[in-house]
Amino acid sequence: MAAKRITSGIKTGIGLRGGHAAEIISSKPAVGFLEAHSENYFRIGGAPFEQLMKARENYPLSLHGVGLSLGSAGGVSADHLQKLKTLVDIVQPDLVSEHVSWSAADGKSLPDLLPLPMTREALATICANISRVQDVLQRKILAENPSSYLRFAGQEMAEPAFLAEIARATGCGILLDVNNIAVSAHNMDFDAAAYIDALPHGIIGEIHLAGYQVNAIGADSIFIDAHNHAVYDGVWDLYAQALARFGDIPTLVEWDADLPRLPLLVAEAAKADAIRATIAGVAHAKIA
Repeated sequence: MAAKRITSGIKTGIGLRGGHAAEIISSKPAVGFLEAHSENYFRIGGAPFEQLMKARENYPLSLHGVGLSLGSAGGVSADHLQKLKTLVDIVQPDLVSEHVSWSAADGKSLPDLLPLPMTREALATICANISRVQDVLQRKILAENPSSYLRFAGQEMAEPAFLAEIARATGCGILLDVNNIAVSAHNMDFDAAAYIDALPHGIIGEIHLAGYQVNAIGADSIFIDAHNHAVYDGVWDLYAQALARFGDIPTLVEWDADLPRLPLLVAEAAKADAIRATIAGVAHAKIA
């Protein structure tokens, strides 16, 4: 069966997560596509893989990885990359994405997506790794902007410029996680709207929306990219700004922890669709 396409104008997608998978397959909610975490399906065969292939019959698929460690100075794991290639070759997803981060060193993996220093050296490393991944997979991938909780000393580039250079040097696209921008802007005290405006046109291939977790630290707070809450109003506002700047980009609502009932998740996707329709209507009115 040929893979279905994820295009502009398609309804907003949701994650194919274990707690919802059977219900999604049986009820076929009105969403545009499904995102699956790549590593959960590296074992070809068995119930989870069969669910993925069943979902593929009715929805376009996006594979979103969390363990390739694109920023690792020692390069990406050949074993991990081969498992991803095998999965991609079988599933034929429309989109394949990973993160602008690192999570492995010296053969050991860490249970987090760790930020990169925005330096020329780090840029060269991640570009080399993305180019290798794309050569092996024989397809363009998307790289997602990180959520940040600290700032490295000696930073040489602003993050939007770092992302733009990754896209220019490798030909990959950027998966713009608007929630990550809101999280990082709060934690690092920068202007989220200015971040979006600093990104060039033509490099955004997908948008992620999610809810963050607020952790109190005395009188202050830190935002955690936990994907365990409905999308906040401020993130919806940034999303509308991103659509107005980049056009109607395929969008996915992520909710990975403290899963709600499926109808609530589908309603979040419908809210994104309503914003997309409004922004598209405004753009059409301006052209007319």
